[in-house]
Amino acid sequence: MAGKVIAITGANGGLGRALAQFFADGGDHVVLLGRKFDKVSEVAALIGERALPVQCDVSVPASVRAAFATIAETHPKIDVLINNAAIFHPFLIEEATDDQIMSEVLANLAGPILCTRSAIPMLNQDGHIINISSESIVLPFPHLSVYQATKAGLECFSHHMQSELADKKIRVTVVRAGQMMGPGMSLEMEPAAAQRFGMEAMRRGLNMRARGITVYPSTMSVFRMLVDLAPDIHVGTVTFESRPPA
Repeated sequence: MAGKVIAITGANGGLGRALAQFFADGGDHVVLLGRKFDKVSEVAALIGERALPVQCDVSVPASVRAAFATIAETHPKIDVLINNAAIFHPFLIEEATDDQIMSEVLANLAGPILCTRSAIPMLNQDGHIINISSESIVLPFPHLSVYQATKAGLECFSHHMQSELADKKIRVTVVRAGQMMGPGMSLEMEPAAAQRFGMEAMRRGLNMRARGITVYPSTMSVFRMLVDLAPDIHVGTVTFESRPPA
């Protein structure tokens, strides 16, 4: 059912950008939230008139408040919030910098909480909050302890929001996603760090190449299904993973 207003964080690239393009192509209006306004503006220009770019650093409370106030000037009500923005950077805790730890905690966990708080008054009845989690919280991926902890925290937060927002008829769904790739994907790892990550993953029984990686377009039907749920249906958690290559 097209024609909804869908706000997406981290929409300047990767999965967020793919979702924005997909929903706009399907007739929805999309709000692209991103830390750098010039980048989300470029993406919005490519998508067309159904896209509204808004600057938002999800880790900063004042930026989140300002962003949703800006959204309200064009869309006083929204139908869906997709908390997609996240930082993914493998490291060992004993080697981690303050910035590595705090940036992931703030972006991956505090960010969705802050965006949810601002979105609640704007969500229509039968509105929907979709929080993007990761299969890494249940698999023994190495060097991702902070990332895994933030995603596990996001799932816990989502579970309790389902109860807190039930009387407002707002649904909350976790999408626990597997490995994905596509245009605009940002995953920068130093060669030495990548090699160390791969070797440790193999030692733990995870062959990254053998597991396979799905592409963004293949996941779009999952999100379309969630956005178009009938009013009398709630989906708490959706899990998908890539299939091994043939």
